[in-house]
Amino acid sequence: MGKFSYTKLERNWVMYDVGNSALVLLQTSVVPIYFNALNTGASAAELVTAWANAQTVASLVVALLMPILGSLADYAGNKVKFFIGFFLTGLVLCFAQAIPMGALAFLVIYVLCTIGLNSSMTFYDAMLTDVTTDERMDAVSSSGYAWGYVGSTAPFIVCLALIFGGPALGLDTMFCTRMSFVITGVWWLAFTLPLLKTYKQRFGKEREPGETVGSIVADTFRGLGATMGRIAHERVLCIYMLAFFFYIDGVHTVISMATSYGSALGIDSTQLVLALLVTQFVAFPSAIVYGRLAGRFGTLRMIITAVVAYVGIVLFAAFFLKNAVEFWILAILVGLFQGGIQALSRSYFGKLVPKERANEYYGFFDIFGRYASVMGTFLVSVITALTGNASLGVLSIGILLVVGLVMLLGLPDARGERA
Repeated sequence: MGKFSYTKLERNWVMYDVGNSALVLLQTSVVPIYFNALNTGASAAELVTAWANAQTVASLVVALLMPILGSLADYAGNKVKFFIGFFLTGLVLCFAQAIPMGALAFLVIYVLCTIGLNSSMTFYDAMLTDVTTDERMDAVSSSGYAWGYVGSTAPFIVCLALIFGGPALGLDTMFCTRMSFVITGVWWLAFTLPLLKTYKQRFGKEREPGETVGSIVADTFRGLGATMGRIAHERVLCIYMLAFFFYIDGVHTVISMATSYGSALGIDSTQLVLALLVTQFVAFPSAIVYGRLAGRFGTLRMIITAVVAYVGIVLFAAFFLKNAVEFWILAILVGLFQGGIQALSRSYFGKLVPKERANEYYGFFDIFGRYASVMGTFLVSVITALTGNASLGVLSIGILLVVGLVMLLGLPDARGERA
């Protein structure tokens, strides 16, 4: 994997990103088109609203669960148990989406699968403090996103070949699309097993003698209050989390709504999925470069650069995105900054929190990330429904990006530098 020398555990941690990113790519490209095909007769505004509502519900459930479960997972040995539980939930429901069903039933299964996927990724993010050091964290985190982007294209290309080439072999397109869930699920499983075999939780709270499950749960709720108090008193951490809440909203909303928005505008589905495939290839070197630039210029500076870029991306999508060529431009722009901002946000946070409480803190980190997703998709849904204009819904998230940017500008970098 390039000149950067990985330990075995770091490499296996990166491989999980390769596995789960295949499902993320399928969900952001093929699945919205498949859902629109199931939901025949609906208008463009209705399709965008329904998809935004599904994203909102999934994000809200994860945001409510993660701080509590994250605190429980901080006990030694628990992190991998929660990870496996949510991974298997997501995997089973990934396969379940291959079952023929109506639009509403599919949307329910999709939401539950997304909850399993995103919850597993919260515990996976918290594993970063166990698998590497602060000095290597930016590079390892960036590599996870980078290899996830390029690795996810392998099963995705197979799925596309099946979907677009199936009719020539006498296979129904909808059947081929459903089989893509099976292919993606097998890929996800294959790239998760190495991490499960080698991961050991290095940092964690030890269980006191005589502690029961009930007392641990009670201590968890008390601990959540204490963690909230610590965050509130740590100025840098508090401001960063608030900034993250706003700016990641734009990132997640653009990612989750891009294909649905493009499909609603009438852009050909083939153009949509091929453009997003290009996004993955652009994102691969971009995420790696971002990790290296963070070492030279500072993690926070590179996060700020990406937020500014995303403001431009949102403006472009709202005012200029009308046809396939412009969607390709949008996809390339997203690829340049998507992996970098996600990877560095994760590693910057990891440098700020106490390692023995990483899961608990990452649970709160996930609250801010997921509630931001809730707010972004909710804004898109409401404004689109009220105005009947999806472009105005997309434009609304630009305000949140700007608020996050203003907060970031006053923060010191993890190395004590100023932005």
